[in-house]
Amino acid sequence: MKYHFFFVPLQWEFVFTPKDKPMKESKRILFISQEIYPYLEEETRVRMLNRRLPEYFQSHGYETRTFMPKFGEINERRNQLHEVIRLSGINLIINDTDHPLLIKVASIQSARLQIYFIDNDDYFHRRKGLADEHGEEYKDNDERCIFFGRSVLETVRKLRWTPDMIVCSGWIGALIPLYMKKAYADTPFFANTKVVLSLDNQTYKTPFSTKFTEKLLIDGVKHTDVRSIADFPVGYEELMRLAIDNSDAIIMATDGINQRVQNYAETSRKPIMTNEDDDPQKYMDFFDSLLAADQPEQL
Repeated sequence: MKYHFFFVPLQWEFVFTPKDKPMKESKRILFISQEIYPYLEEETRVRMLNRRLPEYFQSHGYETRTFMPKFGEINERRNQLHEVIRLSGINLIINDTDHPLLIKVASIQSARLQIYFIDNDDYFHRRKGLADEHGEEYKDNDERCIFFGRSVLETVRKLRWTPDMIVCSGWIGALIPLYMKKAYADTPFFANTKVVLSLDNQTYKTPFSTKFTEKLLIDGVKHTDVRSIADFPVGYEELMRLAIDNSDAIIMATDGINQRVQNYAETSRKPIMTNEDDDPQKYMDFFDSLLAADQPEQL
């Protein structure tokens, strides 16, 4: 008599919930922020909120990634930033000039939170945030806006980490909704990603030049897609209207939002959340409702 033995490797076992249904995969939220405390030291409402949200979502089972610009005023040694070689090295052409992308990373140990920084010698190295020490806004802020938005999306693709939702806070990330809906519209990697625009009281005063629309064009973005900002200087209001047009939902993150921008958002017929007390649970409920809207009904 022959005996046959069968061994099933433990790693092939499946774990089920009490209702005998497979466990759901964690939702992925990509936070893109203009300013985050403590990397920019003053504890403003926006900077604290941009730190608390990814921490809160991560502590509740979501996967998160967080990006911000590596402004020259951020102390690399004190904050223990280091370059991620495998992610760096992409060259982005803006206004017919190559600009190498550097990716750096640091951790907020108390929050167990990792932050990715977009850096470049021309646009960010040894320069303060969006204005110099005299308060004069940098003349190339338009190109910095383009470089930041494109760099974030290219880096996320290189990470092979597809987000369910992208949350954009601050005008330096205002082109991300446009690029997502036009340049990456037919890309399977981002096919089901929602884009949420978070409006706050951070603005810029010096309009971008009339060449801005030509500079921002890439494959997939047509002149007709940016008709609303073409052929004239692009101020904050025009830029944010373009961002609203290409977003799936809007957050009123602070008081003091530009009134014309707020009015435009309110007439856009897109889902809007007003955040009066910085309660991260309200964000979670709002995001969950947006993500659930695309899910098929369970039988």
